[in-house]
Amino acid sequence: MTVNEWLRLIAGGFVLLAVVLGATVHPYYNYAAAFVAANLIQSAFTGWCPMMALLRRLGVKEKE
Repeated sequence: MTVNEWLRLIAGGFVLLAVVLGATVHPYYNYAAAFVAANLIQSAFTGWCPMMALLRRLGVKEKE
């Protein structure tokens, strides 16, 4: 998998987990989902995403 695929998997999993926890445990978990959404929006404008930088540092390949 490439960096973009890993990013989508991690962001989607994190949002899904936060929404489930927000519905079952405490509504404040929805703030975690909002944080991921805000990070994705800022990365669309700036071209920089902290998770992508981490994935690259961990050796995930860019493209196949």
